[in-house]
Amino acid sequence: MKYETVIGLEVHVELATKSKIFCSCSAHSYGAEPNAHVCPACCGMPGMLPVVNKRVVDYGMKAGMMLNCHINRTTTFDKKSYYYPDLPAAYQTTQWFAPVAVNGLVEIETSKGKKSIRIKQIHMEEDAGKLVHDIREDTTHVDFNRTSVPLIEIVSQPDLSSAEEVEAYLDRLKNLLRYAKVAECEMAHGTMRCDVNLSVRPEGSDKLGVRTEMKNMNSIEAIKRAIEYETARHIDAIEHNTEVLVQETRRWDDIKGKSFAMRSKETAGDYRYFPDPNVMPVVIDDEWFNSIKASLPEFPEVKRARYINEIGLSEYDADQLIKSIAICECFESAYAECGSAKDSANWLLSECMNILNSRQMSYDMLDVDGKALGKLIKLVSEGKVGRANGKKILADMFDNRDIDPETYAKENGYIVSNDTSLIEKVAKEAIASNPRAVNDFKSGKEKAIMALFGACMKQLKGNCDPNTLKEILIAEINKI
Repeated sequence: MKYETVIGLEVHVELATKSKIFCSCSAHSYGAEPNAHVCPACCGMPGMLPVVNKRVVDYGMKAGMMLNCHINRTTTFDKKSYYYPDLPAAYQTTQWFAPVAVNGLVEIETSKGKKSIRIKQIHMEEDAGKLVHDIREDTTHVDFNRTSVPLIEIVSQPDLSSAEEVEAYLDRLKNLLRYAKVAECEMAHGTMRCDVNLSVRPEGSDKLGVRTEMKNMNSIEAIKRAIEYETARHIDAIEHNTEVLVQETRRWDDIKGKSFAMRSKETAGDYRYFPDPNVMPVVIDDEWFNSIKASLPEFPEVKRARYINEIGLSEYDADQLIKSIAICECFESAYAECGSAKDSANWLLSECMNILNSRQMSYDMLDVDGKALGKLIKLVSEGKVGRANGKKILADMFDNRDIDPETYAKENGYIVSNDTSLIEKVAKEAIASNPRAVNDFKSGKEKAIMALFGACMKQLKGNCDPNTLKEILIAEINKI
């Protein structure tokens, strides 16, 4: 019998606000000392009252609009009761009865074509703390830095059916949320995590199988492996009665490549949701709603079409650029400055990408001033700075965003020299030092001049017009 996998995702995304959702503590604790960003409010101390961070609601609305959701114009916060050591108040403030956004739709594309994935809801909530297990001391420490950091949880309908679709869906979410600048979506930093709800059923059936949930998956590769393992486990249980499938929460062990039962799956009733009396309903009026709508960015596919049809880029260049909003913004600023879309795309997709790759940085970590890049591209295209030295300047621009390329080129001797007397002197020295290359060139081996050319460029530190140098070399050789 053939089976199909049914998958729904709960994606937790940390919002890119400066402060937490209900207090003024810093929301950025990655790499910080444990418990350095906490206060009585986010630690759940008695008598402390929450104050809603308006920017969190802004970002929740914006995320909903990017994912084609309906925005609830009155949204409320609720208490989700459960006990865990990293949850100091013994409840989580979240949204259950009136989440900020509902009924969305995201289109993905895989090897099998395009597919629409329905979004059930997006709700705002506070994050929990973090347990740090010390094997040497056989103790567990609690770090509350992450407590009350603002999250949105994006809950999909069970419309996904393979690891490939899940990867495409998560990539699409990341791209859209990064375009909107509401979240970093960096799984390695824990700012995007995923719960995978999975079941298996006979192909063609409309009845859902027994569902299991794998919690807090934080890498695409681990998610793909977990889906493949869990699918095989379910099918094996159905066909060979190897175990009795039950609705439960499971933990994925990426080292062992297996999932393990954690606890029986809770239902909504187990959490005893009820409206939080300390947080008043948030009413989104027309002015607020329209201001967020007006702030939405150009969608990636719209930007791609504009790059191809209006600017004249190739489909390949456009596809590569729209992978990152940081790359797009740098490209558009560079193009506006230098006037060449092709040169701007080439520098970004070759030279900038090479530097990012060498530093193990992602596309979205590009932090080069686009206008300055455009100035550099113009200097090189006009022959004022050699390409090799242009690359050196670009590498330094990655370390110092305030560099002005022309000033920097002058201060460091990178401006191409028009001093023909200096070029003639260097050419004569190269000719005298390389008699074999001279003889080879005079005997018809035209490529032999490149040895002389390279020696001169090295001596001139690349600050020479290539055509002028070549003409002078040939003229000096012909005198011999």
